[in-house]
Amino acid sequence: MEEIAGSYQHCILMNRSTQVMKEEIWAKHYSSNHQILLVGEGDFSFALSLASSFRSGVNIVASSIDSYDVVVRKYKKAKRNVDRLSQLGAQLLYGVDARTMKLHIDLHMRKFDRIVYNFPHAGFLGKENNQGVIMLHRNLVCSFFKNASRMLRPDGEVHVSHKTKFPFNCWNIEQLASQSCLALLECVKFKIKDYPGYKNKRGDGSRSDAPFPLGKCCTFKFVLSTSKKSTTSHHLNHQELLQVPLQRANLQPNLHANPPPVIDTTAECFRIFAEYFDHARSTKGQPDCYLLGRVSDHLKFGFERYMAPDRGRRLDGYVNLLEELWSLSKRRIVFLENQLLETDHRRGL
Repeated sequence: MEEIAGSYQHCILMNRSTQVMKEEIWAKHYSSNHQILLVGEGDFSFALSLASSFRSGVNIVASSIDSYDVVVRKYKKAKRNVDRLSQLGAQLLYGVDARTMKLHIDLHMRKFDRIVYNFPHAGFLGKENNQGVIMLHRNLVCSFFKNASRMLRPDGEVHVSHKTKFPFNCWNIEQLASQSCLALLECVKFKIKDYPGYKNKRGDGSRSDAPFPLGKCCTFKFVLSTSKKSTTSHHLNHQELLQVPLQRANLQPNLHANPPPVIDTTAECFRIFAEYFDHARSTKGQPDCYLLGRVSDHLKFGFERYMAPDRGRRLDGYVNLLEELWSLSKRRIVFLENQLLETDHRRGL
């Protein structure tokens, strides 16, 4: 009888434990039932904040680009945080690059309800308003979106918390997300007090463990765009893309008051739009909306490269380069079509 009573009591305790585990707990935007991937963790305090709120970390995967040794060396409270996360059942990954995380051995087969990247940053490589630095940050976020969009469950969301004042608003988070077919669901104010124990960190340089001023910031929530309209409305051909800056240039007063500068347009075109001519290889297999974003970015890069030597350069010189680019693109299309026809002819098709 005692054995039966003991077994019965054990079953009751197990049932109560199961009920506790199944109880859904929310911490701001995140549920204990969500499969959550956290990217770019500093001292892992954000992950610990969620796990502590949930009273469990079994559904949390928290990652850092640094190795374990580097993490505990950078942040004085990191060891305590990761030890506690391990006790709560969270999975901790090190050496995870946000730009290539889909290929990570522990992630390439995983899908998540929430993928979170708080305050992405490529490192302190110069003034934040420097165009080159901004492009480094944009490239990081763009690559993150490219990976994250392929790691979502059907109703999953990608969250990026980010400063919204200049120059951080120049990153154009929404536009970068759209290149990976992610649509903005909503944008809500980020309040650090919503995550008890979370300490934002610089994460780079001699003051890695120091916080950075947050100021005005928001959490951008993105979902996979399933609307055909949202995809096709942005699908322009090369000629339409080139017409946009052409139309803007025609609005400039006295644009043709003087003849345009004489340049070797073909050589200059290849220099200015070097990445554009390589975009076919770099975007192989990507959806249309991603291709459009890449082409659009290359045109913007080209404009910045054209203006770099002298911000007072005339726009008609850039217009000439765009016209040459379109001419070269058409010639390349004709060449490729002829190559395909010859191949088909040799195969007897």
